Amino acid sequence: MASEWVKGTVVGKHTWAEGLYSIQVEAPVADFRAGQFVKIALDIAGERVGRPYSLVNPPSERPLEFLFNEMPGGPLTPSLSVLNPGDAVWVSAQAGGIFTLEAVAPAANLWLLATGTGIGVYLSILRTPDPWERFERVILVHGVRSGADLVYGETIAALAARWGERFTFVPVVSREFCPQALGGRITDALTGGELEARVGARIESAFSHVMLCGNASMIKDVKQILEARGMVRHRRNAPGQYSTEHYH
Repeated sequence: MASEWVKGTVVGKHTWAEGLYSIQVEAPVADFRAGQFVKIALDIAGERVGRPYSLVNPPSERPLEFLFNEMPGGPLTPSLSVLNPGDAVWVSAQAGGIFTLEAVAPAANLWLLATGTGIGVYLSILRTPDPWERFERVILVHGVRSGADLVYGETIAALAARWGERFTFVPVVSREFCPQALGGRITDALTGGELEARVGARIESAFSHVMLCGNASMIKDVKQILEARGMVRHRRNAPGQYSTEHYH
């Protein structure tokens, strides 16, 4: 139905690396919870092409912000990546998704594991009171191919400055050496013990909740690691120790 879409206007754009962008959009979208997503769409060759994207901005702030990779030959992102301030987009009027902290039980540690653009949703969550009221410590882990893909450095530095020892950021870079980053993939750092050694805490079902957002292979592999440790997937009606976001 056409009524599910509202018109938006691009008001900002940032190029982080080749093919990696964020855009800011003013649009009359209903209130949302940190961790939710909306669809962005463009009319291309007579067809409205839309895809879901997590909101990077916290619910209390506007404009809406989205982080995405351009996928060459893809149906939407090549057109999204050439937008500039003043251009129009369609945005779904209501946010959706349950990748939120709403029904997550408090615990000692919240682990936020992301690959690529999956980090965006965590930056929305971390700029709300929820994680800091429910958890003693928050660990943000970002797996990327190269150092240039480590985005939102100022936002992460501001979180570190505000929350001190309660917040830990661990970059994981797989295809080049990067100072301060762990090498390899998130799964390597987890199975090899380097990740927990860097943080000084273990991922255990009694003390942890883990959120996973990013590429499907990372989610699949980490799920197996977590379940081998006795952790179960969190569902709205059956609380567990890890949550996943699947559309990336």
